[in-house]
Amino acid sequence: MLEPSSQKPNFLIPQVSPTPAAPPPPMAQPPPSPPPPSLVRTYSGKLLSLLSERPSLRATSEFDSDSRVFFHKVSCKLFDNLASLKLSFINDSKREISEPQLMLTSKYLSIHYDPDEQNALIRTSFDVGPMLNFNVAHDLKAQQGEVSMYASLPSPGFGVQVSSSFPYSGLPRATIRFPMGEVTLEEREEADVLRTLSVKGILRGQILNGVCSAHYVDEELKLRYIYKVVIPHCYKSSASVPVYVQNFEFVGVFFY
Repeated sequence: MLEPSSQKPNFLIPQVSPTPAAPPPPMAQPPPSPPPPSLVRTYSGKLLSLLSERPSLRATSEFDSDSRVFFHKVSCKLFDNLASLKLSFINDSKREISEPQLMLTSKYLSIHYDPDEQNALIRTSFDVGPMLNFNVAHDLKAQQGEVSMYASLPSPGFGVQVSSSFPYSGLPRATIRFPMGEVTLEEREEADVLRTLSVKGILRGQILNGVCSAHYVDEELKLRYIYKVVIPHCYKSSASVPVYVQNFEFVGVFFY
């Protein structure tokens, strides 16, 4: 028979619980995979070709026998035909250069610089959606410009254009376009006369074998009718009809 132990158990010593294990560190996100070498070579090759490609030059010269001067034009394409640079000038009989003009044009921006006047005309055009187009023109020396917006309507051939000059000088000019012509409304200011609303427009249509057009501007209406007769004779007729005044002109053109 077993004898009881002479040592008494010590209930004052706390029992040590095992230390909880530390949570595993979060897994690091793998670095993004590099682009394929072929794609990198393609982009770098295009960039190097744009920078190192030699632009093609084109030069033309024209001689005017009446004024005895040469008209020279030099142009080149830049950045894989993304932009073009043009230089034009006149060379007279004294071998002096006059009227130089420098133009830089691209799809959305064009700059026309005149060295003699030390002036530049800047134009830009861009689309906002498939039916809205903006055009901006600014004259640096005159500090004037124009902003226009053209909205195409769902029906083909119809559209509305609103343009305004800056600095502000009056109400914007509005033009309504349709397949057979257009009508323009604009504010006009004359000497000793208050601002008035001016209307002008053009209307075209085909009648028989010719085309009839009507121009209305400055309270004057002009009618013109152009027609053709069977070859070898071709006649062209036009009529001008101002308000309260009738005036007809006939012009014949013959081809042999």
